[in-house]
Amino acid sequence: MPTRTAEQRRQAEKAAYDAYLAACPTRKLLDEIAGKWVSLILVALGDGPQRYSDLSRRIAGVSQKMLTQTLRVLERDGLVRREVTPAVPVRVDYSLTPLGESLRALMAGFKEWAEANFEAVDAARTDYDARTPDLTIGPDGAG
Repeated sequence: MPTRTAEQRRQAEKAAYDAYLAACPTRKLLDEIAGKWVSLILVALGDGPQRYSDLSRRIAGVSQKMLTQTLRVLERDGLVRREVTPAVPVRVDYSLTPLGESLRALMAGFKEWAEANFEAVDAARTDYDARTPDLTIGPDGAG
């Protein structure tokens, strides 16, 4: 039996990804990129490189800890580039990588959908809650 090359092994592993399986590594990736801060950061960075303080002001409600943590995860995953410019004080800019830009386009679509359809979803929630008073779903929804 011939030995497979590293590229052949990589292709075979890629073809085997199935996020429906609990052990699939794409499951963790989906979990990471599904966070509300991830989508808002990626969409905000679509306007071009930004400093940490710019992102913090733009994304209302994100704590310093969550913004820092999320930016680190995005940098580790190759979605965001962190660029340090030596100056006094040191300047740090965040920007999207090509991989991050490809995901940003999807996230922007979700954001636009949510903004365009919130009233319909809110009406459906009100109707559902009126019909099923025994079920309590928290303010963050199901999930």
